[in-house]
Amino acid sequence: MTNVPQTMKAAIMKGIREITIETLPIPEIASDEVLIKVKAVGICGSDLHYYSNGRIGKYVVEKPMILGHECSGDIAAVGSDVKRFKVGDRVAVEPGVTCGHCEACKEGRYNLCPDVQFLATPPIDGAFVQYIKMRQDFVFSIPETLSYEEAALIEPFSVGIHAASRTKLQPGSTIAIMGMGPVGLMAVVAAKAYGASTIIVTDLEKLRLDAAKEMGATHVINIREKDPAEEIKKITNGKGVDVAWETAGNPKALQSALESVKRGGKLAIVGLPAQNEIPLNVPFIADNEVDIYGVFRYANTYPKGINFLSSGIADTTKLVTDKYSLEDTQEAMERALNHKDECLKVVVYPND
Repeated sequence: MTNVPQTMKAAIMKGIREITIETLPIPEIASDEVLIKVKAVGICGSDLHYYSNGRIGKYVVEKPMILGHECSGDIAAVGSDVKRFKVGDRVAVEPGVTCGHCEACKEGRYNLCPDVQFLATPPIDGAFVQYIKMRQDFVFSIPETLSYEEAALIEPFSVGIHAASRTKLQPGSTIAIMGMGPVGLMAVVAAKAYGASTIIVTDLEKLRLDAAKEMGATHVINIREKDPAEEIKKITNGKGVDVAWETAGNPKALQSALESVKRGGKLAIVGLPAQNEIPLNVPFIADNEVDIYGVFRYANTYPKGINFLSSGIADTTKLVTDKYSLEDTQEAMERALNHKDECLKVVVYPND
């Protein structure tokens, strides 16, 4: 290792809404791993859930842990078997390392691997650190034209790419996307990249709807003012959209998404609601032969995501509204948690 220190700073979640900065040893890498100097980490909704509630479903924070999984950086050291990278390479990090040999992995649906080790999902530590190690096959080179912030955004972007793949989104399609948080906004870019001609989005925050227009939405609906399903019917001449994605994890948004789909259309459930059971109109689903897809993370999306964003399809750097140092990680989390009407993507810079 050249120019790599012995220790590093880490932002450690000690309890609910309590993060302290501590010094840890630099991770030791195996022969098939790389050490990455972390340059940018985006704060995600799941980070906020762990920070404010200490759990998401069956995943419970039981000991001090490090949050953050949307990250990019520079290669600082390479294992003895690593041939794909050299020190200094700029990279995006896919945060879920899978086993590679279970049924799901062998089918190419490695997002369903039961043994995945996903950054910042208990008990695995995340990326609010100066250095992380990662198996080389989950690290991807990025061109000089792509910023570290954009490279970190490949992670939420991947969710939209995976939804597009699952719902077989075609050029010329009409699509409705409910919820314009960071995943929803990047889903707009994915829909555009896949050639959707009409991209209708809903949210209740003007800031997010304006950002959606910049990312490529053709129609925006403020659900404080209008009924989304009715508006979508008007926009589509009474037909409904080919595809709807619910990205907010909101029961009402899911019901609106279903209502907005045409006969024979497709619905993807991307956002995770707080409750397990939500009433849905089953006769509508059956009568209209609506295909419903669950979307869990993503698989085989990073090369596509890097190519799409490198093409300049949308200026996603505009989504980065707030920037913080590692020392101010707690402040960054509070900002993202409490000011959704003012900020889109909050980014932490561990080495600045």
